[in-house]
Amino acid sequence: MSKLAKGSLLIFIGNIIFRIGGFIYRSLMAQILGPSSYGILDVTLTFQGILQVLSAGGLPPAIAKYISQYTAVDEEALARQTIYTSLKIMLALGIFFGFLMIFFIAPFSVSMLPKMPGLLYPLQAVGFIVPFGVIVGGFRGAFQGVVKMEYVLATRATEQVSMIVFAVILVYLGYSVLGAVIGSIIGFAASAILSVIIFQKYMWKYIPKPKVEYHFSLKEELKLAKQVIFFAIPVSLTALAEMLIFAISSLLISFFMGKLYNGYFGAVDPISRFPLIVSTSIATTILPTISAVFSKKDENLINKYVNQAYKYTMLFVIPMCVAISLFATPILQVTFPKYLVASPTLSILVIGMTFYSLFVISSSIIQGIGNPRIPMYVLIGGSIATFIFNWYLVPIYGIMGGAIATTMACFLIMIPILKLSFSLTKTNVPYEFIGKIILASFVMGLIILALPNTILGLIIGIVICPIIYMILIILLKTFSQEDVSEIRIFSNKFGPLSSLFNKTLDIVEKFN
Repeated sequence: MSKLAKGSLLIFIGNIIFRIGGFIYRSLMAQILGPSSYGILDVTLTFQGILQVLSAGGLPPAIAKYISQYTAVDEEALARQTIYTSLKIMLALGIFFGFLMIFFIAPFSVSMLPKMPGLLYPLQAVGFIVPFGVIVGGFRGAFQGVVKMEYVLATRATEQVSMIVFAVILVYLGYSVLGAVIGSIIGFAASAILSVIIFQKYMWKYIPKPKVEYHFSLKEELKLAKQVIFFAIPVSLTALAEMLIFAISSLLISFFMGKLYNGYFGAVDPISRFPLIVSTSIATTILPTISAVFSKKDENLINKYVNQAYKYTMLFVIPMCVAISLFATPILQVTFPKYLVASPTLSILVIGMTFYSLFVISSSIIQGIGNPRIPMYVLIGGSIATFIFNWYLVPIYGIMGGAIATTMACFLIMIPILKLSFSLTKTNVPYEFIGKIILASFVMGLIILALPNTILGLIIGIVICPIIYMILIILLKTFSQEDVSEIRIFSNKFGPLSSLFNKTLDIVEKFN
């Protein structure tokens, strides 16, 4: 459990950097460009994400899975070759899809979105991001496979800082949306260079050379490529469907309402996804961890990991979603003051992230035990539902309809995947724990409603709400003795802060 907690913490830090960096990037661009031009950038970023998923081919999770699996059973030669073979495939896909984006996808997309003038050049520039993006994705998959999340953190930080700095400079120089996209190109290029340096300098000590040097023949490498691709295809389709869950609303708002309203929707979307920092952090670590223990057929450890993953996720995600939903207006006053009209949209959209967080955890667990097709089927169904909901709701309710559609779709995909996750791993659902979390979050929400819905109220809430929430968690005896023991073991890794953690845990134990 310490391994899961440590890896999740580092990825949590990386996701904070990624989310905050992305948020700063979007916030700065929104303020500098204004709602209309920002609406164009939002569509461009949507295409960028979809293209990166297609180009990577689902291989980063496959790399993580097989490196973790092969090193667990001392198959170092296979672990090493998995990296080489996967990178070859990804680089070829990156160049191919980059070419398609520049000469075919961008012109066609512009013709399908007549209410989005000025979209062509930014979309074509996305084609230059893809080769760098897949290189970074491949190496991050390798880092994830040996649970060296600090390397993932370093590459993300480099990407975000470079992207923000150069995008701001280029936009101020007058390159508008195109300058923002070029900033992204520079960010991914810098991250790719750092990934190569880290890989060459540090990675091989975690994947040691086999005792007997082995050279793979072309036939053997093709067999390995087939195995990786067969795992990666459903993961890739899953990731693509996942992108569409969020992208469809943006695209249909652009289609029906134009760039101004998509700018409003694009401003609240990144804020609503802040709770995903927690769930994606745990999900990123749980996949290789579950894969490793599953290869050893350790059912007790599998059950333990699964149970704790859900507990840790809901402990933070539910109160975060409640707080963001109720403080939507002052949050936008601080971050996107020109976009206050979208505050009701944020209140609804963030609720969907609670449902989606449970889906993310369940999906990684099911992929880790070797069933990548299940999340794919669920997400494909969810994407179709999202399209149908948006098609009917956006023309009636505008951007609010997009938020309602996304939230409904997230709820629909959560139900089957959650049930299958517990069923396939034969794990008991922690009903009592989650029930207490919901109750504590509900009470916290009532306190937020009593505060003024202003920036001052937001500041007061940031100070008192976490304290009230933790007091309620303790009073409700939410943590079991096993939970406390696991947290105590992990808390000893925090140096000077360890004593503070242990004192808090002492209080929890007294109430238990």
